[in-house]
Amino acid sequence: MYPFRRRIARSQVDTIRGVPHHDAAVNKRHLLAFTLLPLLLAAAVLVAVGVGAVPVSPTALVRLLLPKLGIGSLPVPAERDVTILLLLRFPRVVAAMLVGSSLAVCGVVMQGLFRNPMASPEILGLSAGGSLGAVVAITTGIAAGSLFAVPILTIAGAMLSAVCISLLSSSRGTTSLLYIVIAGMALSSLFSGLTSALLLFSREYQVSQFVFWTMGGLDGRSWQHILYSAPVLVPGMVALSLFARELNLFTLGEEQAMSLGMHVETIKRVLLAIAAVVTGVAIAVCGPIGFVGLLIPHLFRFLVGPDHRVLLPASALGGALFLVLCDLLGRALLPPLEIRVGIITAILGSPYLLSLIIRIQRRNAVRTG
Repeated sequence: MYPFRRRIARSQVDTIRGVPHHDAAVNKRHLLAFTLLPLLLAAAVLVAVGVGAVPVSPTALVRLLLPKLGIGSLPVPAERDVTILLLLRFPRVVAAMLVGSSLAVCGVVMQGLFRNPMASPEILGLSAGGSLGAVVAITTGIAAGSLFAVPILTIAGAMLSAVCISLLSSSRGTTSLLYIVIAGMALSSLFSGLTSALLLFSREYQVSQFVFWTMGGLDGRSWQHILYSAPVLVPGMVALSLFARELNLFTLGEEQAMSLGMHVETIKRVLLAIAAVVTGVAIAVCGPIGFVGLLIPHLFRFLVGPDHRVLLPASALGGALFLVLCDLLGRALLPPLEIRVGIITAILGSPYLLSLIIRIQRRNAVRTG
């Protein structure tokens, strides 16, 4: 399928130490995960579309969708409920699923490439680049004239960051993962400084609008947001999932992967490029939302194992479920007020990150002791 991808025998990948081999006794945890996750996600969607300033029965969505699919003839919900569901709640939930699954899949790829459970899409500096694009749209007044101004300039800023990092980290045909991290940190500082400088000369309402955007939120998401993001996010996630076997090889190190017939540099660049595009578009949809790309891949690696053929789809479902639940929690805690989803993910993700750091330190102490 890919001209740069050498043929790798199935047995070569499946018998690698640390990557489980799937035989007739398919892992019960995998079966349980792929049975429960879709059910939990469906239940979360039904509850999420019903919670808000105006309560709507969770069964209203079922009664609305099933007849359109030719299944049964249930009574149609009230016109008010249909309007709320189709124009407000359902696009918001779909956006949460798209963004959550996209960030989780990109997190899996980053952790697989860097062989580090602390890696996440944020290390590419895309959030800072996207924030610079957003503040340019807001401070120049472009955002006031077009719904797509902030998303377009956010994507442009994220892509500018990705291109700069690619140029800075490449030398003599090779891409250093260490230099990617260093370049990402440097560019994040640069873009954050430029963002602060623009805000310094902005009007008060523009500063408030930008700060509100940086909190990350799904309020006001419409089908237009889905229309411009889904054609990028869905194929991007599918494309990343096609490299599951290569990611399995990366976990053993680049030299081992190369010895098994993989074009390491080319695949590394392709994976980073796709992850950059997907992350940039996800940020454009709802602003920077942290910890999804860090927490979900690490959690599901513990639950379903390190095999990326299982981990990638499980993390996609888990990321969608996590962000839908976080958005639901933000709406349910202090009605009719809403806590933005980026705040909820930060509150939930920070303790997990701290516990992860402590656990890694203790493990290293035991090994060295």
